[in-house]
Amino acid sequence: MGLREFWRNYKVLIVMGPSLGLIHWGWYNLKSNPALQKNREEYIPEPGIVAYVSPPAAPPSKSK
Repeated sequence: MGLREFWRNYKVLIVMGPSLGLIHWGWYNLKSNPALQKNREEYIPEPGIVAYVSPPAAPPSKSK
């Protein structure tokens, strides 16, 4: 099996292996970059969605 046959048979694996490795390495570098980390003291959580549904109005009472 020569290099040409190996390339033809395993082209996808040869290209995908290093590509996935580089993607994961780049993601690791982004996650560990201190310039992209938020300081917990400066972090202000956004308020959640507050919804209130009022109960249906009571029907007027009939007095005789």
